[in-house]
Amino acid sequence: MSRLGDTRKVSAPQTLLKGRVPDCYPIRGVFWYSEPMPILELPKFREFIAPGADRFSILKNLLEELGLSHSVIEIEGARHFLVAPPGGSSFQTPGLTVLVSHYDRVQGSPGANDNSAGIFQLLEAAVKLKEDSGGNWMMVFTDKEELNHGQGVRDQGSYTLAAGLKNIGIRGTEFFIFDACGTGDTIIISTTVDYLLKGKDGDGITRTRKEIQRLKSRALECARNISLKNILLMPTPFSDDAGFLSAGLPAQTITVLPQDEASRLASALRTKPHLAEALVNSGTAGRELVPYLPETWKRINGPSDRELFLTPEHYPNTIRFACGLCKGS
Repeated sequence: MSRLGDTRKVSAPQTLLKGRVPDCYPIRGVFWYSEPMPILELPKFREFIAPGADRFSILKNLLEELGLSHSVIEIEGARHFLVAPPGGSSFQTPGLTVLVSHYDRVQGSPGANDNSAGIFQLLEAAVKLKEDSGGNWMMVFTDKEELNHGQGVRDQGSYTLAAGLKNIGIRGTEFFIFDACGTGDTIIISTTVDYLLKGKDGDGITRTRKEIQRLKSRALECARNISLKNILLMPTPFSDDAGFLSAGLPAQTITVLPQDEASRLASALRTKPHLAEALVNSGTAGRELVPYLPETWKRINGPSDRELFLTPEHYPNTIRFACGLCKGS
């Protein structure tokens, strides 16, 4: 999840672990209280968030161990993974659902929540989808989502990726971005793009607005169909949706917060509507936002984004949600 100083350039807790690591086991790599599974183990995640980790190589090895069909495409120095179901898939397949999650992190941050947990959740979802042989889906693990000082949206790896996809003429493909989904029990469906498009007009803007509304409705319908209880719509800091939108491909961001943090921010946004504009235009850097910002968001992109603050007991909901989107639930 990026902290963009000026997103106007875009064209279009409660801690579970309480200071210690619990005696828990992963389900194929995602932490959960269960019988140990043989495919991935907890040390894999810790290796992924360790200082100096070669995250590209670790992720590539994980995909191979899981038997997930994948390929790597390199665009302007960014290396993206494409994960497809058995038999393959194509971006030009009608009705394709694409789940996107970035695997890079800010230098000096463990990146446990932003965005290692999201990667491991989608790995688990991909395994389940492969076993079920259901849905028309693809997953993309993107590089260079995080921006360095002085960089803009078009420096994101997702921008050049989306620009390339747009050039091949994809139609009807739905993009959902999973970012910072490792802490909390409340799924947030971002409305940031709605704020960006407010007051703008033109045929392209109208089409984008309709597509974003369709993606949002699809996400809400999926949440209802799988009986998820904690769902909120509100603006969030930018993710890969910034690069996609700038390239002309609407994408819906999904993130997660603890219920108390999400409710407090939602209440502030209702009573102080101007705070939403500050959040959209300044990310988490807006001074007015500081009293209302979720602690979860304050930790991202820094040394405090550690395993300690993850809440793995809620991961099955995010995984079910991801699978539901891919199956058309």
